Amino acid sequence: MSIFADHYFTQEATAIVADDHQAALERCVVRLREQMPVIGLRNPKIGTAGNRWIYCDGPDWVMGFYSGELWLAHQLTGDPAFADAARARRPDFRCVLENQRFRDHDLGFQFSLHSVAEWLMTGDGTARRMGLEAATFLMERFRPEGGYIQAWAPRGPDDRAHAAFVAGRMIADTMQNLALLIWAWRETGIADFRAVALGHARTTARHLVRQDDTAFHTYVFDPASGAPLRGETHQGFADDSCWARGQAWLIHGFAQTYVTTGERDMLDTARRLAAKAEELTGNRRVPVWDYRLPASEPQHVDSSAAAIMASGLYILSGAVESDESNRWRSFADRLVAGLLAECDLTGAPGAQGFLGHGAAHVPAGRVDAMLPYGDYYFMEALMRSLGHDRFFW
Repeated sequence: MSIFADHYFTQEATAIVADDHQAALERCVVRLREQMPVIGLRNPKIGTAGNRWIYCDGPDWVMGFYSGELWLAHQLTGDPAFADAARARRPDFRCVLENQRFRDHDLGFQFSLHSVAEWLMTGDGTARRMGLEAATFLMERFRPEGGYIQAWAPRGPDDRAHAAFVAGRMIADTMQNLALLIWAWRETGIADFRAVALGHARTTARHLVRQDDTAFHTYVFDPASGAPLRGETHQGFADDSCWARGQAWLIHGFAQTYVTTGERDMLDTARRLAAKAEELTGNRRVPVWDYRLPASEPQHVDSSAAAIMASGLYILSGAVESDESNRWRSFADRLVAGLLAECDLTGAPGAQGFLGHGAAHVPAGRVDAMLPYGDYYFMEALMRSLGHDRFFW
C-alpha cells in the first residue's frame, strides 16, 4: 500500500490512535481499489443486508460521495486509476446541470465532490466550469424574502401535495452544501456567492438551531412573505426531537463555514452545537439516530451521523486553541473509535463499503445499512485526524 505517509502524522494524535486511523484509511483505499471494477460507472445509493450496494437510478443527491472517495484515494496514492474512475462519471453530473427537475439544495454535495474536486486535483477547465454552473444554480435557490436557500424542488405540476410541502422550506443538510458557494466566491471574486452562503447560514442559526442548542431538521417560512412559521422534521423522530445526522450536518457546516470565511458567529454556532451533541451522545460511541428518541423505540444507531460529526469536530478542533481544541479532538476520536469497534466493514469479506449500521431514513424503514455519505465522511474524518488538510469543501 502506497499512501503518502509524510502527510498524515500530527503531534496531536497519539501514536496508537494515529496507527489505528492510518490502518483504517489504508483499508478504505484497498476496498475502493477492489470494488472499482465491480461498481463500474454506477453510483452507490444504499447497502443491502448483505453489505452489497444498491445503485442510484439516475441523478440522486448521494451520487457525488463515491466520486469524493475516489478523489481522496487519488490524492492519497497518486494512482491515476482512481482519478479516471471519478472523471468517467462526468455525464451523470452534466445531466443534473441540464435538467432543472434534478437541481435542488444538494448541488453542493454533488458538485463539490465531483467537479470541484477534479478542478482542484487536475486543473481541468471543464470541471471548473461545471462547478461554477452548479454554484450559480444553487445561489438562485436563495429566497431573499426569508433569507434562506429553498431545499427541495417540486416534482412537477401534477404533484400539488409535494409542491406545497417543499415551498418555503429550508433544511439542516444545506449547511454542508454552502461550501460550493464559498468556493465559487473565492474562485471568481463574485461577492453574491459569499453573501448568499452567509445569509442562509445566519438564517439557519436563527431558526433551525433552538435555544437549547439542539436543532430542527427543517424549518418552514411563508413562501410569499418569508415570515418564519415553524420547525418540523422530515427524517427525525418528531418535530421537537433532535435528528442526530441533522445535528452533525450543522456542526460540520458551521465549522467549515467559519474556516473558509472567518465569520466569528459561524464558530460560535458550531461550538454550541458540538457541546450539545457531546452532552446528548453521552457514553455512546456511536450516536442513536435521534437524540430524543423515546426509550420504548428501537435504538438504531447511525454510523453516518458519527462519521459526519467526527469530521466536523476535527475541523472545529483545528479552529480553536489549547484545551478546547483537545476537547473536540477527543470527542471526534471517541466517535471514530466507536465506528472502528462497532461499524467497520473495511476488513469484512464480501462487503462493498466501509461502514455498517447507517440509518438513512428510519421513519421510512431504511435502517442498518451501508451509506455512501457515511463512507465518504468516515474517510474524510480519518484523513483529518491524521493531519491531511486538502479537501474539496
